[in-house]
Amino acid sequence: MKLVTKLLLAIIIGVTVASCIDDPEPYIPPTKAEEDALLKTYLDTLDNRGLDIDTTALGVYYITDSIGNGTFPQDGDTCVVKYTGRFIDGSIFETTGETTWEYVLGSENLIDGWNDATRFIDEEGSAFLIIPSELGYGEDGAGQIPPNTTTVFWIEMVEIKPHN
Repeated sequence: MKLVTKLLLAIIIGVTVASCIDDPEPYIPPTKAEEDALLKTYLDTLDNRGLDIDTTALGVYYITDSIGNGTFPQDGDTCVVKYTGRFIDGSIFETTGETTWEYVLGSENLIDGWNDATRFIDEEGSAFLIIPSELGYGEDGAGQIPPNTTTVFWIEMVEIKPHN
């Protein structure tokens, strides 16, 4: 009988303690203005480190990490890449690791920032792409990527398979 009483008492205490714990604050994604301010601060930090930041006509920022063989992808080419996607704070949301991923340049399945800026990475080269949310996952976000979030990708262009 003592065991049943102790068990019942433990359950009551557990439920009481659990009910007193505050619910975590719901995540509120940044507004577009907040994201723009974070992006500006991030770019200023990179600039202060002496990094050479280029910008595409569409508005993707990129930093060449290594120069490849001089062959750049064209619409319809299949690009074989390794990549790591990060948030501005440096946390990783996706990576291919040592495996590769293939996509067709110009495909509607890609975010605009990838279609725009991977044209500036030559075969065997690599670059960092800083993609503002409107050229990435926008106001809706996707999966682990919250709305209005700038994404940073390191991309290595392993191979370009020309479109025939």
